[in-house]
Amino acid sequence: MENLVVVKRAGLTVMNSSNPEYMTKLLSGRNIYRAVSKCQAGFLCTSEVEANSPIEAFRRYKSKSLQSLEFVTESGSTITMYARVGNKVWASDMLLIDMEVRDINQDLGKTALYSQAQYEVVNAKNWACKAFRVNVIN
Repeated sequence: MENLVVVKRAGLTVMNSSNPEYMTKLLSGRNIYRAVSKCQAGFLCTSEVEANSPIEAFRRYKSKSLQSLEFVTESGSTITMYARVGNKVWASDMLLIDMEVRDINQDLGKTALYSQAQYEVVNAKNWACKAFRVNVIN
């Protein structure tokens, strides 16, 4: 996506959404997302959530416990929007474009998503600023 600004760093892999068919579907209303998260007992749990965008689905879970988030296509196949192993993160540009500093600093400060250099490049001054899109602050 042309508005996405990412400072390259170890541990963060941005997956490009070059397929216009699923990008259009992602942006056109309610969709099904599959989330894998750790429950309080430490087991992995899978659940499905209906949301308008990948970031809305992401925010419905405690980000520290969320292990992966996938978009479920009409045919039932899945497209990974977010995956995390330890501090390494794989994220779709469709998720990152709407991610705010609060989404990262709240629980993901020890992952590859967190970067002061990233915040400086996009002019992020507070938690409500976008983390991967240039912010215009008056």
